Amino acid sequence: MTTLLAFIVAIVVLVVFHELGHYAVARWCGVKVLRFSVGFGRVLYSKRFGNSETEWALSAIPLGGYVKMLDEREGEVAPADLPRAFNRQPVLRRMAIVVAGPIANLLLAVLLYWALFIYGVPGVKPVVGEIRPGTPAAVAQLQEQDTILSIDGVAVASWQDARWRLLDLVLQGRQTQLEISSAVGRKALRTLHLTNLTAADLDGDFMAKLGLYPYQPPVYPVIGKLVADGAGQRGGLREGDRILRVEGEPMSYWRDWVEVIRAHPREVLRVEIERDGALLQVAITPDSVEESGAQIGRIGAAPQIDRAVFDAMLIEVSYPPLRAMAAAMDKTWETSVISLKMMAKMVAGEVSLKNLSGPITIADYAGQSAQMGLGAYIGFLALISISLGILNLLPIPLLDGGHLLYYAVELFKGSPLSDAVWETGQRVGIALLLTLMGFALYNDISRLISG
Repeated sequence: MTTLLAFIVAIVVLVVFHELGHYAVARWCGVKVLRFSVGFGRVLYSKRFGNSETEWALSAIPLGGYVKMLDEREGEVAPADLPRAFNRQPVLRRMAIVVAGPIANLLLAVLLYWALFIYGVPGVKPVVGEIRPGTPAAVAQLQEQDTILSIDGVAVASWQDARWRLLDLVLQGRQTQLEISSAVGRKALRTLHLTNLTAADLDGDFMAKLGLYPYQPPVYPVIGKLVADGAGQRGGLREGDRILRVEGEPMSYWRDWVEVIRAHPREVLRVEIERDGALLQVAITPDSVEESGAQIGRIGAAPQIDRAVFDAMLIEVSYPPLRAMAAAMDKTWETSVISLKMMAKMVAGEVSLKNLSGPITIADYAGQSAQMGLGAYIGFLALISISLGILNLLPIPLLDGGHLLYYAVELFKGSPLSDAVWETGQRVGIALLLTLMGFALYNDISRLISG
């Protein structure tokens, strides 16, 4: 229900703002608006307010919306209303009405980011974790616990900021300079090469391909919680026990202990523990569970976490109102540019179409962000609003960008395009959009199946 409600709220907010952009500029230009609809298809509910000439409607298919304006191409228009028909407006006015929808989405993103930056954006400090040999991070001589201060001279406050900045540079395919501060506070410059990443690398976690992982404080093999009647409790473990050795092998970190347990389902393991200063031995037989088609061991235990150490890795970025507005505009611009670059790379075949997402994935992210809190949900709305605005500006017939292209041609040509050109464009636009929707839905289903 959280996912469904979060998705519905997101669709309604984004569509209403988009269509309000068209509506407001149309009214400002003197165009008569017949219907403002949230959703497509059959009208489920409609209402006129007072003497309003506009019908406000909810329609059956809640994946968009439209503003229907008076237009001679769609029906007979009374002589008295001809000056208020959309098709009778000067071309620049028609362009302004069409572009107002995407611009409204971008302005909504600015407002959402502005509120978010005043409220405070939670994040993780840009501290580098384990450096794996042979990765670009290792070649750049980065060290574990280095803090990234800036990338190509642009300051970064969080790991999320660093990721966005590096994504932009990866799309440009060039090297970059990182200013870092080491664990002992020494500042230095490191050159990170980004040119060797392939299109396939951008399908997944490109930061991992660079060898960049956020630093995680060590978790030691101390039992924090036990599942009632789980294999750990049945074997004699108690909360607070420190795991020293398993079958004679020392356990330095919790992950070492987890790896051993997972690798030995239904096998008796001799475990040496420390409890209240005393050394003891217990025999644990992990339960066998299926994961991704394989049998793994599990005992029903969680580690003891020092919350203070992990909380020290968190950061909250916030600004006063004026600075927050500047940051919101920068964030919206940066995200828009990266979105356009990704789309261009997809068209050129340099980035896989697997990056396309459809309504199922968007609904999933809406639910996840809503469960994470108001700040995460606002950030999600801003990102999707930018995506909707940019997508609608693409020069594809049926989209706002396609109409802008027609009107731009008319502006230079001096006369409207013929009906035959419009009809051909409509067919091409329908084919392109259905193809994109097909890819997006296929990706959604593939993600569901693969988990």
